[in-house]
Amino acid sequence: MDTFALVVTIAVALFFTYTNGFHDSANAIATSVSTRALTPKAALAMAAVMNLAGAFMGSGVAKTVSEGLIQTPTGSKGMGILFAALVGAIVWNLITWYFGLPSSSSHALFGGMVGAALAGGTTVYWSGVLEKVVIPMFVSPVVGMLAGYLVMTAILWIFRKANPHKAKRGFRIAQTVSAAGMALGHGLQDAQKTMGIVVMALVIADVEDYGDPIPVWVKVACAVMLSLGTYAGGWRIMRTLGRKIIELDPPQGFAAETTGASIMFTTAFLFKAPISTTHVITSAIMGVGATKRVNAVRWGVAKNIILGWFITMPAAAIVAAASFGIVNLAFL
Repeated sequence: MDTFALVVTIAVALFFTYTNGFHDSANAIATSVSTRALTPKAALAMAAVMNLAGAFMGSGVAKTVSEGLIQTPTGSKGMGILFAALVGAIVWNLITWYFGLPSSSSHALFGGMVGAALAGGTTVYWSGVLEKVVIPMFVSPVVGMLAGYLVMTAILWIFRKANPHKAKRGFRIAQTVSAAGMALGHGLQDAQKTMGIVVMALVIADVEDYGDPIPVWVKVACAVMLSLGTYAGGWRIMRTLGRKIIELDPPQGFAAETTGASIMFTTAFLFKAPISTTHVITSAIMGVGATKRVNAVRWGVAKNIILGWFITMPAAAIVAAASFGIVNLAFL
């Protein structure tokens, strides 16, 4: 196997992780920054550290990505499919980042994998895509919205007699914990997705076998790149999540972050499902905001975000398929 192709594919995978970090850093910290619970620099630093820690908390999601979605042939064709999948995901990440749209890096990656696999004439495990990607894509936002609404309703009832100013100060402090939980969950989910891609590349190159433990250097490299990307920040998307959907106060921010983190940990450990942190936190913010009054949520902005969710996988798939065609003509 061409060592150069392996090195290039791993490098592109790590660059995807970096774009994932700055694209999705808003998921963990937008609510805390918008409520002034944390300063932007402190929030980014905290998120970077917790992303790093979260990457070492499991491997179930990585196994799903590396073994449960597509079959990659050995040799240069398999490496070309992985390379094209990553190009599709990166291009879509950069486009949505430019327009400040909080789309899912995860679904950009999965769309890229499916598009490249179809273009390469290899097997797509449609049952795995349906069970581990498509169903969670629809279910997790619904759960996030409902859970966010219920958590915020419970907070309003529990603290109904509390002094509003004291309660807000307390929730600002509590948000440092909930934001850390979100960042930890983001590391747990998103770093593992790239680990799965790197493992696939190593298997194609006959360096590793499926089922082998993830090498420590792979975990470290993916975790570090995700953290570096997170620290670089994603200010365009942060403004959308933190301000444009609804003006959040500290109790609402705490409720949204707690909801999002709980869902991410549950899906990673119980179902090993690679869900989108973007979908979960955005829908949780909508659910929390709806407790104020339904029209407090800017549903026009929400509609554009949801539209972006639906077009992410096919758009990334199309770019990946085109990328594979170019790679196939030029090198294979």
